[in-house]
Amino acid sequence: MSDITNQIKQMIIDELELEDMTVEDIETDAPLFGEGLGLDSIDALELGLALQKRFNVKIDANSEHTKAHFRSVASLRDFVEANRAV
Repeated sequence: MSDITNQIKQMIIDELELEDMTVEDIETDAPLFGEGLGLDSIDALELGLALQKRFNVKIDANSEHTKAHFRSVASLRDFVEANRAV
């Protein structure tokens, strides 16, 4: 598993204060919303801000593509890897 994947999982736990979860509890390909991890729109906003700060990526809140990036940890990892400022 990539280092970025684990960093994103740990960031989700830390930012959303999911104290009862570990990195191993979060499935990389499981949905973050609905039936998966059960996050909501407020969680998405907090995660988006944390991603921007931690990985120095720009997220366009008005873009239709943004929702797809938040589908799973794997899709967030792919977005970060593709858009990370060097």
